[in-house]
Amino acid sequence: MDAQNRGRAEEIDPADQWVLNPATGDYELRLDQSAGQSPASPPRGPRSRRSAVREATATPRRQVPVQRSRRAANGSDGRGSGGSDPQAGRRKRKAKKTGKKKAMLWTGGVMGFVLVGVSVGAYLVYDRLNGNINSVDVGDAANGGSLKDGPLNILIIGTDKRTGKGNEGYGDRENTTGHADTTFLFHVSEDRTNATALSIPRDLKTDIPDCPTKQPDGSSKIIPGKAYTKFNESFGVAGRDPGCTMRTVKQLTGVPVDHFMMADFNAVKTLTSAIDGVDVCLTEPIKDDQYSKLDLAAGDHTLEGEDALAFLRNRHGLGNESDLDRIKMQQQFIASMIRKMKEETLGNPKRMLALADAATKALTVDKAIGDIPKLTGLAEELGRINLKNITFTTIPVIDNPNEKVRATVVLDPVKAPQVFSMLQTDTSFTEVKKKEKAAKGKQAALLKGPRAEASEVRVDVYNGSETAGAAQKTLNWLQLEKGVLKSTNKSNAPEKIAKTTLEYAPNQADQARKLADLMGLPATALKKGTEDAGEMQAMVLTLGADFKGEGVPISGPVKPPEVDKVEADKKICAK
Repeated sequence: MDAQNRGRAEEIDPADQWVLNPATGDYELRLDQSAGQSPASPPRGPRSRRSAVREATATPRRQVPVQRSRRAANGSDGRGSGGSDPQAGRRKRKAKKTGKKKAMLWTGGVMGFVLVGVSVGAYLVYDRLNGNINSVDVGDAANGGSLKDGPLNILIIGTDKRTGKGNEGYGDRENTTGHADTTFLFHVSEDRTNATALSIPRDLKTDIPDCPTKQPDGSSKIIPGKAYTKFNESFGVAGRDPGCTMRTVKQLTGVPVDHFMMADFNAVKTLTSAIDGVDVCLTEPIKDDQYSKLDLAAGDHTLEGEDALAFLRNRHGLGNESDLDRIKMQQQFIASMIRKMKEETLGNPKRMLALADAATKALTVDKAIGDIPKLTGLAEELGRINLKNITFTTIPVIDNPNEKVRATVVLDPVKAPQVFSMLQTDTSFTEVKKKEKAAKGKQAALLKGPRAEASEVRVDVYNGSETAGAAQKTLNWLQLEKGVLKSTNKSNAPEKIAKTTLEYAPNQADQARKLADLMGLPATALKKGTEDAGEMQAMVLTLGADFKGEGVPISGPVKPPEVDKVEADKKICAK
């Protein structure tokens, strides 16, 4: 719904015709409604959910003018109070579980940076939403894989595209597709207990690799890479597509990227309006008359549409006009947006449909998640994460030592590898509940016990990494420097993997512990089998994307490095 039309008398929205029946805990279709009436009983007889969805989009039998206000004076959503409010009923009781298939879940999608991680349940207009989504074939740049198993790495790209619907008026002399202006690598842990959103500064100096790019006729064209240039040139420049940004991030961080989501300026406006604004808090006023046109006093504000976009774009209104300071404000804004979606949008059918419609129109995604069922599956995985375990941080950087005038940054040589290692080894930046700690303790116990001599270790080495010749180099190192003579190079693994693994039988545990010591393998790399091995049977070591070279420990840091971070469940006032 257009934000400017709120508060006017209008026809009942199809989404409002699905109401919660407190007796069953299910949504039911109400085609004949009037103020104060209870939901009508559903028609008898079989009816498919597909039919129900189609019926929900049909013209209502009666048109009842409904006066809506943006927000009632008492702080409610304007639907009244008491037993007749179906939303109040939902808050006061737990819905009964039924054997029926759950209503379709949907996430808030992406804001251009990250609106991932909050599932919303409702009957949605499938064909309409599915037709909204725009997808791009990025080939093997997307690691893909199952949404259910293993860690997930999603690249969120916010472009500075200034052409097209909703982007007019921002100026674009080159008429380009935009650049990778605001980028997050969103890492979701394998056990779905935590997530890390890693901001990548647009002015970070890095190398962009050669990028195979799909052309409109189906052919593939290699876009030449570029050494030591700004990260934001990984998209849009010279015809580079989102797959090129994915390849750049993988090369930069050592973390394989499974999927991408991308949105432009207009997405910020439509998504923030769909949830009636995002709450922000300022300790000092912001005034930028020349660029973002932002003028905000110190204190609390609710921003949507153009104001929200101006807040996220603002840099010159900050103390040192730094892009790094702008990133901090963006992280706080997005954390607040996720909280609002979780606390106020979930359970509000009108907002949920508006948000789903806006998100699907705003998104461009890779083909592997380019339809409603796959995005719904992704939403279900993301929705399992507790807000307190979602952390926003930024790649640690330092000023470019080659510049007299500070314009770009380079990786912090000490802290950046530590942060990358946190993601590579699936290590959380936050504490998680005790049962997860216990599970980690059980895995760590595999490293406790006797060790075999190096000469007794028998292992086959496979290369599942992107490093050519990794298996042979590791074999040479094991044999010549560590005395593991009973080792064999088995060449390439059947498929690339993210993390190095060591598979062994129960009667090979002492060999596994010794090899883990030699190679610096984390406890999570050890995969213990159920049946004992034969006398001549070897363990299986498969090198993954976390392999940094022979002799370089693979295990991640014991605790997170000292970096600035924002936790999604906490309200922080921007400075």
